[in-house]
Amino acid sequence: MNISESELRFSKKAIKRKKLFLGISALGVTVGVGLTLFYIWQFNTQHDFDVGIHAVLVLLILFVARLNLRQYYFAKILEKTISEK
Repeated sequence: MNISESELRFSKKAIKRKKLFLGISALGVTVGVGLTLFYIWQFNTQHDFDVGIHAVLVLLILFVARLNLRQYYFAKILEKTISEK
């Protein structure tokens, strides 16, 4: 397997940011769950509260958290791959 110098630099940057990806993912899940609870409370206290756009916002936050978790896993795999060389 032949890795160019730029690909190696990219991989090393991703490995350095591995913990950041995990932290951002955890923060995203926390914010998503918190907003969900807040919007449920809003819906129960204000009967004219529009759920649709708020549900989309929560879903987008959770999807971004999932993508950050995926980046964490990819960085972990890159770290194992590069260390074997």
